[in-house]
Amino acid sequence: MDRLDHLEHLDKHLVDELAQVARETVRDELREQTRKQRRTAMLYAASGAAALYAGAALALAVGLALALGLPDWAAALITAVVLGAVAYVLRGAARPGGSRPEAGQGAGAGATAPVAAPPTGPGTPYPPMPPVAPGATSTPEPGAAPTRAGTDPEQPHHRA
Repeated sequence: MDRLDHLEHLDKHLVDELAQVARETVRDELREQTRKQRRTAMLYAASGAAALYAGAALALAVGLALALGLPDWAAALITAVVLGAVAYVLRGAARPGGSRPEAGQGAGAGATAPVAAPPTGPGTPYPPMPPVAPGATSTPEPGAAPTRAGTDPEQPHHRA
């Protein structure tokens, strides 16, 4: 009996050691992955900042070039309108459905907003509704008795 107790203690010790090694291995791997991701994120942020400054310098150059032939305020206004249009186009390109105005945006007082289709894709909170109920026919057969959609006239309708 003592011999089995000793082996049980060794098994428990071995399992504890294996669990500790596995935890350390996973921890080291996660540290390495987060270090790589942090470096990548910092490079993207630096790239974005440099692009922002480049865009500002380009906008300034366009404004100054326009100011040669126009009043300063008109050159600034034209530059702002061009940048706004570029921002709008880029925003529309970033959306999955293209650049459709949302309900209430961009529509006049008398205009009606188009009916939006239910969202689809991996982030859909619910499945799309079918256009017709399952088992229902779109047009009744000639001479058939009217039935409710989704019911089978052959089945008995008993209530418990």
